[in-house]
Amino acid sequence: MRAACAALALAAAVMTAGAARAQVLDFAELDGWDRDDHQAALAAFRATCDAIDGDDWRPLCNLAADAGDTPDSARAFFELFFRPVLIGDPPALFTGYYEPELAGSLTRTPRFTVPLYRRPPELTDGQVYHSRATIEGGILTGRGLELLWLDDPVEAYFLQVQGSGRIRMPDGRVIRVGYAGRNGHAYVSVGKEMVRRGLRTIEQVSAQDIKAFVRANPVAGAAMLNINPSYIFFRVIDELPADKGPIGAMGRSITALRSVAVDPAFTPLGAPVWIEKDGDAPIRSLMIAQDTGGAIKGQQRADIFYGTGAAAGDAAGVINDGGRMIVLLPIDRAFAMLSVGD
Repeated sequence: MRAACAALALAAAVMTAGAARAQVLDFAELDGWDRDDHQAALAAFRATCDAIDGDDWRPLCNLAADAGDTPDSARAFFELFFRPVLIGDPPALFTGYYEPELAGSLTRTPRFTVPLYRRPPELTDGQVYHSRATIEGGILTGRGLELLWLDDPVEAYFLQVQGSGRIRMPDGRVIRVGYAGRNGHAYVSVGKEMVRRGLRTIEQVSAQDIKAFVRANPVAGAAMLNINPSYIFFRVIDELPADKGPIGAMGRSITALRSVAVDPAFTPLGAPVWIEKDGDAPIRSLMIAQDTGGAIKGQQRADIFYGTGAAAGDAAGVINDGGRMIVLLPIDRAFAMLSVGD
């Protein structure tokens, strides 16, 4: 009964939020399904399965743990216990994100002058706090909230957009930082604002292009970044092995090209998601919804995690593609979605 209620609650939320439809598909309708590495997807699914909200997922987690470690058994697991559900109307919007590797220092120096702040103790979840412009104006200066220092305000901004990173100290030591809280302001896309002002076309704008614009126009560029009032605070993450990805919204490491950030109002965190991303580097792959993001809103919206470092950043920064995303749901939950729309 509780599982059915959870399924109906999700379906009702989708319909209330204005989804055009929820359509159950066959696996044969998923473009490239038979060519994917289902073993890799199953490994990513296992990493967070026990943290999924909903009683109907628990038996699936037990079955996932016992599923054989072969391509055929992994594929059979998904096909036996799930149904693909198309929620909303394509085209989807796919973007990419990554874990930056930046230079930094634990103390302010002539080179490292850009503070990365820890969460202020008075900030509570959901509170609307100082805006980005106010914080950049120095309102937190002198309070001892500096977690560490960076040498580039543009990279500091994009570290906030990504939500996590690796900071290499002058002595070669690497400190990993992750999300500790936000200031409660809604995310505003700088790229969309540049397009709106006629500075770039939608085809031109990318993370790399925004960085180049800000560096070439320091005053106007800083003002452009401040149109996004959202601000992210960080914490040091000591317990994470170097070979693991950053921590996602489910409190576990995420996996390059197997983890996506989604809107949990429509896609349950931990659910498998079939990605059909078009564009110059098309993707047909089963990923796991293991993260969220301030800009990730809507039924057909996902941010693909590309990994760590500069090459991952180059790949992620140019992704702005259409296609469609299909959520794999437990069978009863999938068909409950249809009953609400009848």
